[in-house]
Amino acid sequence: MSRRFKVLIVDDAPKNIQVVANILGEELYDISYATNGPQALDHVEELEFDLVLLDVMMPGMSGYEVCRQMKKGKRHSELPVIFITARTDEHSIVEAFDAGGQDYITKPFNSSELLARVKTHLKLKAFEDSQQVLINNALAELNILNKEIVETQKEVIFTMGSIGETRSRETGQHVKRVAEYSRLFALLSGVDEFEADLIAMASPMHDIGKVGIPDSILNKKGRLDEGEFEIMKSHVTIGYDMLKHSDRPIMRTAAIIALEHHEKWDGSGYPRGLKGDEIHLYGRVTALADVFDALGSERCYKQAWEDEKIFELLRSQSGKHFDPGLVEMFFENIERFFEIRNQYKDIVG
Repeated sequence: MSRRFKVLIVDDAPKNIQVVANILGEELYDISYATNGPQALDHVEELEFDLVLLDVMMPGMSGYEVCRQMKKGKRHSELPVIFITARTDEHSIVEAFDAGGQDYITKPFNSSELLARVKTHLKLKAFEDSQQVLINNALAELNILNKEIVETQKEVIFTMGSIGETRSRETGQHVKRVAEYSRLFALLSGVDEFEADLIAMASPMHDIGKVGIPDSILNKKGRLDEGEFEIMKSHVTIGYDMLKHSDRPIMRTAAIIALEHHEKWDGSGYPRGLKGDEIHLYGRVTALADVFDALGSERCYKQAWEDEKIFELLRSQSGKHFDPGLVEMFFENIERFFEIRNQYKDIVG
């Protein structure tokens, strides 16, 4: 054993503590002692030990109870305990192991046996500690790798979403704003941080299906005729078909958004004419975020609307196009939405 191990000896008889300490030898171990249960528990909380040698029959709190209390906390659950006691009956031995002990030595004991068992358990403890270090390092590396994978997914998803927007001559900032608006709407709706992040990461692909729409329709100045509009509407099913086969949470979320972000609260939207809560929250959130940003942005076929005009439309479409609850959230938190808009302004020039 190359390192000095810390051993706690617990016994209500000081002479027994001295006997065990003499056998172990203080030149090999850092030895602490306690003469009752509460004192032992205090030592364990204050210091880090590698092994506890624990008497069973002590006044006030038995060794069994000390061990149980010690093992309750996650910090000490793996701390090895060797019971040293005069009890030799089967019931006492079973209770010792049930309490969490790793070994059981009966008094009077042989010095060589005690040393051998102590060394064995300390070697096991050292090995387990070294393995835990390896596990912790591996988990840390895995966590870093996982973060890199998530960031790569975000980048790929954002790039895919930007392709659809670029084809319709919209800016990458539009994609970012819609993502952040969607995240905020989700959080305000009571969604947890993880799911809100999923929505934000997936929302950039709401118009990915536009890759399948001809440029002549996608970038036409002026209103689309009936036939052209039917073709334009197909971008939601094109996008859904592109995304629906993945089992990844982000892709599943993106598929829902792509399919439902043109549904309307009153059932007049497309492609399925869903109504009210039939429309997934992901679709309702992205629909309002997308329209709010689109109205305030300049596009090839229109000028950006003034804020008051946008507000008027949102109020008039509450309960028609948009979820009225989300519209109410928007006006109650309008400054937070404006902060996002200002943070991701379109780059001019």
